[in-house]
Amino acid sequence: QVQLVESGGGLVQAGDSLRLSCTASGRTFSIYTTGWFRQAPGKEREFVAGITRSSAYIAYADSVKDRFTISRDNAKNTVILQMNSLKPEDTAVYYCAAEFGGGGVYRRPNEYHYWGQGTQVTVSS
Repeated sequence: QVQLVESGGGLVQAGDSLRLSCTASGRTFSIYTTGWFRQAPGKEREFVAGITRSSAYIAYADSVKDRFTISRDNAKNTVILQMNSLKPEDTAVYYCAAEFGGGGVYRRPNEYHYWGQGTQVTVSS
């Protein structure tokens, strides 16, 4: 069992940056593959970025590649999503998710068992 808490969301202007954090408690976080997803109003939850437990594999959605960076610090039980050059279309609730193990990055929401409560990111034009 692992509990996830996201933080760092907010209201920014287009072109600004935000740094989202996902902090875990409970079972050892280092054994979990972790992903960031987002969901805009009226849209399905979509994959943003993911990182395996040892950071050996990292993946990004095409829409955020070269703008977002995911990283993790297992000693601090934290996964970071650094978001640069934000666009209005990045506006959504951002969720952290974790799943035990993983030889690669999971991209589908139903592949993750544990979820945080989400943090709102709003980008104004």
